[in-house]
Amino acid sequence: MAAVAERLYCDLLKEYEPQVIKTEEENERWLRVLSGILSRGEESLSPDERRFVELVSTLISNFERSAYRIGHASPADILRELMRARGMTPRDMAPVFGSKGITSEVLRGKRGISKRSAKALAQMFCVSVDLFI
Repeated sequence: MAAVAERLYCDLLKEYEPQVIKTEEENERWLRVLSGILSRGEESLSPDERRFVELVSTLISNFERSAYRIGHASPADILRELMRARGMTPRDMAPVFGSKGITSEVLRGKRGISKRSAKALAQMFCVSVDLFI
């Protein structure tokens, strides 16, 4: 039985030839491969398919961690980027910060983000509160 399972993993390796992902195009290809395998439902995967999925997931994760690194962005930088990505304006932040003036100071980095505001922002953007503290 183990030989059959091992052969399946080997077959997957031969078919897809996984390797370190170096470009956005390669990453997109592997995301499609992973999506195709997982489209049947994770519970229906064989142990060797799960092993292959783990390998591909690791390759994707390693690429994305290095390619999309936030770096040493300040909470204000992160907030500005999240707002830009969603097409939001400072006016949209007024309910979080309470006033236009405080919002402006936070976005310019002149004022820190309070814990209460950080929690509200995390909820608004569906991200970790740690990004704003």
